[in-house]
Amino acid sequence: MDSALGEQGPKAQDDDAQKTSAPKKAAAKKTAVKKTPVKKTPVKKTPVKKTAPKKAAPKETAAKKAAPKKTAVRGAAKTAPAPLKPWKPETRTALVRRARRINRELAETYPYAHPELDFENPFQLLVATVLSAQTTDLRVNQVTPALFAKFPTPEDTAAADPEELEELIKPTGFFRAKSRSLLGLSAALRDRFDGTVPDRLEDLVSLPGVGRKTANVVLGNAFGVPGITVDTHFNRLVRRWRWTTEEDPDKVEKEVGELFPKSEWTMLSHRVIFHGRRVCHSRRPACGACPIAHLCPSYGEGETDPEKAKKLLKYEMGGRPGQRLKPPADYPGTPAPPLGAQ
Repeated sequence: MDSALGEQGPKAQDDDAQKTSAPKKAAAKKTAVKKTPVKKTPVKKTPVKKTAPKKAAPKETAAKKAAPKKTAVRGAAKTAPAPLKPWKPETRTALVRRARRINRELAETYPYAHPELDFENPFQLLVATVLSAQTTDLRVNQVTPALFAKFPTPEDTAAADPEELEELIKPTGFFRAKSRSLLGLSAALRDRFDGTVPDRLEDLVSLPGVGRKTANVVLGNAFGVPGITVDTHFNRLVRRWRWTTEEDPDKVEKEVGELFPKSEWTMLSHRVIFHGRRVCHSRRPACGACPIAHLCPSYGEGETDPEKAKKLLKYEMGGRPGQRLKPPADYPGTPAPPLGAQ
């Protein structure tokens, strides 16, 4: 029995040892299982895929920052030398100063500015101005030599045969309406003013076919009475320069006149009209060749490239004949050709 018990004792001890070690091994396994995620955790935290976006972000930011620089360079190339853009609202004082500065610079550009209708006396200027509606001064100047040779006075014109008169002025367009105006105003001069053109605005506008524009042309250039001539060119430019927002000629005349001394009105009109015919055209202004571009709120409406803009210049500014067959002595260009001449 003792030996049997002796033999069972070690086995029992081994069983006890195995039972004791089993929980330890299980605990070790559990510990190992728990530690395994710890090793994997750094792998999960390592942002291999996230690193790429972080590196890409600065590149995108750099690209975005570079874009405005390219745009700025392109803009500078197109608009240089650009005036204020966008144009800032002005006070009344600032507007007056800018308007008068434009007038001074136009005076330097066109010291020879003058009325571009050929005339030798107030009656000829009155007739020529009436004929200039809806046509060029050049066309009028080409027509009036024959007209004045045939009908030199109001009395002669009032007694003219309507069909003969129409034939003479036909190249100016709207010849029937213009013929009626010439016959009517000539008769009025003969009957009411002893064949003499009056030197008062209220008398001139009472004549058939004579409005404020025509009256101011005659007063300013035949009698030395200051007046603003609001023709197509003048009306267009003063609104481009934001001297006024009005479109009615009478309102434009009033608003623009308030910006300048009265003594400047006649020559101001000549300078603005000269600039409108030579540089600041209706459809395609030559902005790149404009001497007052830095003062113009509408800079950029036309061609800004200097070389291309030079090709748009007209009359003496473009190296071509002017509108008058008999220009003033100080005119820098060449006289216009007579009607029918090449």
